[in-house]
Amino acid sequence: MPTKKEQPILVDEGAKIGEPVPLGIVDTNTASIGIPLQSELDASKEISALRKELNTLRQQIAEAAGAVKGGARQAARQTEAAVKLYPVSTLVTVAAIVGVCAFAFAGQKAAPSRSRYDRALDDLRDLYARLRDRF
Repeated sequence: MPTKKEQPILVDEGAKIGEPVPLGIVDTNTASIGIPLQSELDASKEISALRKELNTLRQQIAEAAGAVKGGARQAARQTEAAVKLYPVSTLVTVAAIVGVCAFAFAGQKAAPSRSRYDRALDDLRDLYARLRDRF
């Protein structure tokens, strides 16, 4: 059983803006309700810690962007060297790629997808045309 000296001091005021909301305590021994004293929040320490994290993130983003740019430059140099060394092969490859893309796009436009409704409608038109021919 805690004595009066061991009992925490309770504050009956709410948390201030910007402070973490503490857990309320109901003390059945003394029939009191309140909030235990919290350690003071030092906003300047929190802000400086957040600024350090932000600077670290900025450095990581800058390094990642530099790596991407370096990789793109290297790929461009390799492509340029390949074009200079093998100009005919490069032209044939580019023409083949363009041809495949052209056939793919033309194939999509030439054969539109037909729904079950469209097929049924075509069947009814054919049936009507055959009936008209008979009479």
